[in-house]
Amino acid sequence: MVVSAVQVLAAGGNNQDLLNRPYADLKRLHFGFSVGLHFQDLLLKNNGFVTADGEAWYAEVPGHSPGFCVNVLADLRLSQYFNLRLSPGMYFGNKQVTLLETNGQVEETQNIRSNYVVVPVDIKYSALRYRNLRPYLVAGVMGVFDVARKRSEQLRLTSTDVMLTVGFGCDFYLPFFKLCPEVKFCFGLRDLLDHVRNDLSNDPEMMKYTQSIDRARSRMVVVTFYFE
Repeated sequence: MVVSAVQVLAAGGNNQDLLNRPYADLKRLHFGFSVGLHFQDLLLKNNGFVTADGEAWYAEVPGHSPGFCVNVLADLRLSQYFNLRLSPGMYFGNKQVTLLETNGQVEETQNIRSNYVVVPVDIKYSALRYRNLRPYLVAGVMGVFDVARKRSEQLRLTSTDVMLTVGFGCDFYLPFFKLCPEVKFCFGLRDLLDHVRNDLSNDPEMMKYTQSIDRARSRMVVVTFYFE
């Protein structure tokens, strides 16, 4: 009876608008998991390198393919509005890079597959709860470790990165759990291009692609659904 009275009062006295899980946000520590999609991108800076044969190559990422991601979650309540969140997981995806000779007559494509182990640490700022929803903002940093096998290809990326992340979402309070759709934008801080290609020391025809690029930085858009 006491819980029912609290729910009715919090919902403005309307029996049709009872709050689901009214005490969920008071827990000091809670756990969950997420599944979702992500879209990988590379920000490439070409340098105009010209080969001995007079070729000048440049690279671009013309499109984005969706990848799959799954995470576990530990959420620590810091105050009424702030939470500290740790959500390690796995991201499976790829980047399609197009390599073009400047005269436009030669084009090659490379598919770079990535299996990322990610360790995001975020601060979540939540607005006041309105009935059974509560919007929020999130920002933080994410360590990225690519465990995919590295092959001898035109371009090869290093295995580690650090990304700044910012995003937004909304907590939906359902009868038995919270569903939290979230959109996050991730910006890599390191140059991922492997410039030291000892495997191509005797193959200038392959090395010319790496020589044509100054740096490559990773970017991602992640759409996830948390179950808490």
